Amino acid sequence: MCGLVAVFERDGRPVPPPVLRAMTGALAHRGPDGEGYWHGPGVGLGHRRLAVIDPADGAQPMAAGDLRVVFNGEIYNHVELRAELEAEGVVFASDHSDTEVLLHLYRRHGADLVHKLDGMFAFVLHDAANRRVLAARDPFGIKPLYLARDGERVALASEIKALLRHPALPARAAAQPLAEYFLLQFVLDDETLFEGVEKLRPGHLLSLDLDRWRVHIEPWWAPDYTVDPRLDEDAAVEALRPLLQDAVRRQVRSDVPVGTWLSGGLDSSLVTALAAPHLGPRPVAFHGLFPDTGAAYSEQAHARSVAHHVGAELVEVPIGPDGLDTALPCLMSLMDEPAAGPGLYPQFRMAQAARAHVTVVLGGQGGDELFGGYTRYLVAYLEQALKGGILGTHDEGEHVATLHSIVPNLRFLQGYEPLLQHLWRDGLFGPMEDRYFRLLDRTEGALELFAPELRARLEGPGKAHLKARFDDVFHRPDTASYLSKMRAFDRIASLPALLHVEDRVTMAVGLESRVPLLDRHIARLLDRLPPRVVFAGGQLKRLLRRAAAPWLPASVVERQDKMGFPFPLNAWLAGPHRDFVADTLLSTRARQRGLFEPAAVEALVAQGGAFSRKLWGLLCVELWFRAHIDPPSGDPP
Repeated sequence: MCGLVAVFERDGRPVPPPVLRAMTGALAHRGPDGEGYWHGPGVGLGHRRLAVIDPADGAQPMAAGDLRVVFNGEIYNHVELRAELEAEGVVFASDHSDTEVLLHLYRRHGADLVHKLDGMFAFVLHDAANRRVLAARDPFGIKPLYLARDGERVALASEIKALLRHPALPARAAAQPLAEYFLLQFVLDDETLFEGVEKLRPGHLLSLDLDRWRVHIEPWWAPDYTVDPRLDEDAAVEALRPLLQDAVRRQVRSDVPVGTWLSGGLDSSLVTALAAPHLGPRPVAFHGLFPDTGAAYSEQAHARSVAHHVGAELVEVPIGPDGLDTALPCLMSLMDEPAAGPGLYPQFRMAQAARAHVTVVLGGQGGDELFGGYTRYLVAYLEQALKGGILGTHDEGEHVATLHSIVPNLRFLQGYEPLLQHLWRDGLFGPMEDRYFRLLDRTEGALELFAPELRARLEGPGKAHLKARFDDVFHRPDTASYLSKMRAFDRIASLPALLHVEDRVTMAVGLESRVPLLDRHIARLLDRLPPRVVFAGGQLKRLLRRAAAPWLPASVVERQDKMGFPFPLNAWLAGPHRDFVADTLLSTRARQRGLFEPAAVEALVAQGGAFSRKLWGLLCVELWFRAHIDPPSGDPP
């Protein structure tokens, strides 16, 4: 796990060493174990290293003849790939570096090397002989890679802050993506909140022809929802179990200590149970808790049950409000873009605690997106079942869950009555994309907080433009299934935002986070399944529950309360940190910025309570401007 920088100048102009060092230095937190640089005609490569695999021989930039690479991530099947290459006569210089495997794979397979990789990765490879650059990102976007390009140079880096250290790239906020962030809490496709900076999207490949100075970006991976009708539920469960075991087995490979996250939910519990036999007699698992907040914020009993069941040492990490006001400005600097949600802060405190024990931690990220675990899927599909039952329509060719079959699982919607009232207030049975858009729209009841220019981008023609971008992503997969479209949208759009948080909070403390459920073999199996198998009866994570049953206590497998990572945000922002919120959002800097309506924000701060989620969004954006956009004097631009 590391941080990389790659700068390519047109016509062979040199990359100034001080510039490359400044850009790479911005990533020092990602790689406390070493740094490396390489300069060639028109090329500068920089790297910061967190040594996890082959600490002795894995320094970067790494060369093999006229090839050089900078790489962030892990190739989990590097042992098997190395054996294949050695059988073909390749001689390795390192003992077991996965980075060196990349170089020799490229020499054998060119750009097609990406199809052989199981892992989380972002890399930039310079082929000097063929005057070519290849950059790629893993299928799910676990590891980040950003791009800035103009007619004179192409620069890539693991974090935006590194690109902003280049004197040719001033930090400027991008207005339209900022509106999209307020709408969804993330930005779609390749855009970022910075003008001139784009994401290399998950599962995409970039090639740069250095002679013609031409950049080409194309997908190398995408979900394929071509259904295999032979796969029923029993066959799917039997096929899934060995895939889960293999994914975890590969991802516990490390030359440094490994632990797991253990919230007590199904995903992290399963990863912990599968990893435990590989981690020694007393594996360590980490559980966050909020003292004195009651049962609404506690999964402690479930976590303890799993730890006892698998023989793990459970490190319980108490998380309180002290320090939020000092940590949040630092986190906005680390994040580069505002957080996807308030879970950012407790995740950061968990990472700090885990780093005192281990260097690698495995978690359950991705289970909701792959296996259909979000309650909003049940909300959406209830409406679909009602529509089919009343009107006799079959938008999908067949219904995944009929009205009769979904009834036993409606208990999961307890507490969601206000959401249902909001969704159905404006009518039922609209197009799929409109219904899911309403489920994800975060601006309800918040428009009065925004100044006129920003508000105009969030209503009327401005919102129609954002909705058109949403629709394009929603209908990208070639499937008629509502469930598949929702899961695909979340995998393409919202999952990378959650992985962004996981990457930044762990890298901030020199901790490598791995997510075994986000495995391409698991994803391929699930994508081929008939949607009625994935979501039979509307039961959330039905297949994963059945697959996990041999390894977990029944109390965890059969849980009906989905909690995520509950966080007493309302109490903290309305209580001990009310002054911090008010001083930030009602300051002269914030007022002069012109994004928010001061009177409306003042009223919201005075209310506190249930409105704290809105305060969180406003607070993060204001702190983001201060960290990245405002000049050093502190005056708003």
